Amino acid sequence: MARIGLIDVDGHNFPNLPLMKLSAWHKQQGDLVEWYMPFGERYDVVYMSKVFSFTPDYDLAVNSDKVVRGGTGYCIRLEHGREVFDAALDHNLPDEIEHTYPDYSIYQRLTQDTAYGFLTRGCPRCCDFCIVAKKEGRCSVKVADLSEFWKGQKKIVLCDPNILACKDWRDLLQQLISTKAWVDFNQGLDIRLMDEEKARLISQIKFKDIHFAWDRYEDMDEILPRLEMFAEIAKISPHGHHAIVYTLTNYNTTIEQDLDRIYTLRDMGYWPYVMIYDKEHCHDVYRNLQGWVNNRIIFATVNNFDEYRVSHK
Repeated sequence: MARIGLIDVDGHNFPNLPLMKLSAWHKQQGDLVEWYMPFGERYDVVYMSKVFSFTPDYDLAVNSDKVVRGGTGYCIRLEHGREVFDAALDHNLPDEIEHTYPDYSIYQRLTQDTAYGFLTRGCPRCCDFCIVAKKEGRCSVKVADLSEFWKGQKKIVLCDPNILACKDWRDLLQQLISTKAWVDFNQGLDIRLMDEEKARLISQIKFKDIHFAWDRYEDMDEILPRLEMFAEIAKISPHGHHAIVYTLTNYNTTIEQDLDRIYTLRDMGYWPYVMIYDKEHCHDVYRNLQGWVNNRIIFATVNNFDEYRVSHK
């Protein structure tokens, strides 16, 4: 029996899927698995995983015969404020572990009656500000059925980067409909791929909030008609289902273009959500914009950005 230690470098605010799968697989082998205790007995293997490149690495000495590091946070580095993917540091789980049902017990507080996972990987968009296409490929492909990580939980958190770009989207959406569980598409759906058939299927899925993205200002003519169509079919409104639109700022748009997107989305009944590119080095105006828009109570009561900035000087 091996002694296995786990380190969630990002913290414990969101479950780390690779660690849950590693825990489940090692327990199936009869190994002892626990969160790493720095002052305890020596471990045979310690797995360290992190998702975010900006998370500081674990800086204590690790008392183990073998240390394995993995996750996006290790294969992405920041260069001049931009994320760069280093394929040499990208370590995927072996197939037999990747397709193991996760051990939700290690995050019991966060995963109580909630399932987390991916049905697809990859994205054809290849946006400069996103590393998914470089890391997972430029084609969205099915990698699992829902049964690989869901066994009747009341809520499903789906982490797919672009499920609507996958050729199996009908089957995958139908799987989600059949669960009758609440579904959170937490990485967003590609509104540019939305059509009436997809909108009608998605409207049959139980969701409280649903996420889209409007990253590039120049995509307005492509995005707005589809947002209008989806809102009509899915009955999106400030008083019904909430649809959140991630709005990228501080990348290649002006503040005037950012405000145009924000006001337009609000007028359509959508909730914009400001995402700041390179927040560490951005101008204060973007932090102010985020403070106004991302607080729903403030955004609903303060009509415009100038008014907010005056009141928060």
